[in-house]
Amino acid sequence: MIWASWSDFWAMGGYALYVWGSYAVVAMGLLLEVRSAVLRQRRAIAHIHDQQEDTDL
Repeated sequence: MIWASWSDFWAMGGYALYVWGSYAVVAMGLLLEVRSAVLRQRRAIAHIHDQQEDTDL
């Protein structure tokens, strides 16, 4: 697709809400997945540390 101007690009041929909304949903999903992975990693590391402290006693 060839756009004559930036406003045509942002309008996406009349499908801007669908196109940019889809990008927003995917970006939000990716951000939530990364955040979830970081939290799971922190919990796993804390659990390992707790187990090591229990065995050191």
